[in-house]
Amino acid sequence: MNLPDNPPQIVFSGGGLRCFWQGGFITRLESEHRFAPERVTGVSGGALAGAAWIAGVEDTLLETMCDAFEKRDHNLDLFSADEDGITSHQRIYCDVVQTVLNEAACRQVATGPAFQIQIAHPPSTGHPTLTGTALAATYEAELHMVGSPHFNWAEKMGLRAHLVDANRAARDGCLVDLVNAAAVIPPVFESPLWEDRRVVDGGMSDQAPMPDPDEGETLVLLTRQYKKLPEVKGRTYVWPSEETPADKIDFTNPQKLRDTWALGERDAEAILKGR
Repeated sequence: MNLPDNPPQIVFSGGGLRCFWQGGFITRLESEHRFAPERVTGVSGGALAGAAWIAGVEDTLLETMCDAFEKRDHNLDLFSADEDGITSHQRIYCDVVQTVLNEAACRQVATGPAFQIQIAHPPSTGHPTLTGTALAATYEAELHMVGSPHFNWAEKMGLRAHLVDANRAARDGCLVDLVNAAAVIPPVFESPLWEDRRVVDGGMSDQAPMPDPDEGETLVLLTRQYKKLPEVKGRTYVWPSEETPADKIDFTNPQKLRDTWALGERDAEAILKGR
């Protein structure tokens, strides 16, 4: 596979913990060639991966998440919310985001390439968790039946997604909230508010949202193989050579995160050797 040398656009797709493949992949590529894109987009777990990459704290993200997982040995309370309506998984994720995207990291993002994060709003039914769960089920059905990273079934049910200016969010001191809002998987995560509207995982609308404007060559970092990829001139999709060891929301095994990162490094090494 031939990758563009310096694409003006890079997309970090969603995939939960599978996004640690992206970290290993791009870090290994950049050991020999630094990227300098004009525009970056991220969605779901890819929003955190993209922010960490722009800020130069990918290794910190890996170690911080692994440290958080060392304290857990089960997922049995996956759907058990505390008095604030937050599940343990959501609290762990938010704590890691808060730690990794500190003031210094946010300054890097604020002054970095144009960075957009996709979030999505469920229809206003008065029951955001139930509605979000139905949308998540629709997304899973389309994912496996159609086999493409680009969707529309959930949008037909009223889901509305849009890109948010993450550089501005970093300048305004709310990048952490934005990254957390981008990765809300009902019913595991409770639906928070973004600008007074409920949000759910933006990946249910599109797992690989293109930047706005969408101009020039684009490198799309997927986190799984898809049966159906669009053939778009100037757009290059890359994905793991095998299923990632890390599951989407298994918060118990830090070694799986390290193995997923290592898989990304090996896949990048294979590309570098083939050049």
